[in-house]
Amino acid sequence: MMKKKGSLDYYLILVTVAVLFVISIICIYGMFYFKIAQVQDMAPVLKAAYMDQMNRVMSPFLIILLMLLGICVPKRLLPARWLGWFTSALAAGSLLVTWFWGLRMALVMVLCLSLVLQVVVLFMAIAGSSRLNFTGKTYWVRVGSSLLHLGIILFVLDLFFHQQQTLHLVLFWVTTVATVLGMLFSFYADGFASMLRRRPD
Repeated sequence: MMKKKGSLDYYLILVTVAVLFVISIICIYGMFYFKIAQVQDMAPVLKAAYMDQMNRVMSPFLIILLMLLGICVPKRLLPARWLGWFTSALAAGSLLVTWFWGLRMALVMVLCLSLVLQVVVLFMAIAGSSRLNFTGKTYWVRVGSSLLHLGIILFVLDLFFHQQQTLHLVLFWVTTVATVLGMLFSFYADGFASMLRRRPD
C-alpha cells in the first residue's frame, strides 16, 4: 500500500528511490567506461585518477543516502519526538569523526550504526513486535521492508570494502538475498499470509 501523499514516509521513499537510481546510473556508466576505455590496461597513475574521479562523483549521493538512512532506520524504533534529537546527535557525531579521522570514517560509522539498528528492527519485525513504528503494515510487509532497508545499508557498505575480496563477496551475497526476499515479502505479502493460513487436508 502506497504511503499517503504528503507524509514523511512518502517523501522519504521518493527521495531514496531517486538517489538509488542516480547511484545505479553512475555504477553502470563506470563499469561500461572501465571496459570500453580499457582502464585496467592504463598506467597506475591514470587508473588511480579515474578511481578518484568516480569517487568524487559518487560521494555526494552516498552522503545523501546515508542521511536518509539516518532518518529511516531509527524512525522505526524511536518516537517522532525523539527522532529529531537522534538525527542531530548523529550529524554532530559524524562531524566530530570527520574532523579527527576524515569523511570516510564518518560515513562508515553512520553505516555501521544504521546496520546495527536495522538488524534490531529486522529481528523485532520477525518477532511481530508492536513497538515498531510501521503505520498500517501487515506482518510480511514489515519483514520485507526491514530486509530491503538492510539490503540498502549492506549495498552502500559494500562500496567501502569492495577491494577486500572475501568481505566484498559476503556482503554482496547477503545484500542480494536480503533484497530479493525483501521484495518478495513486500510485493507478495498477501500470498505469503494466505499460504501460511492454509491447513493440510
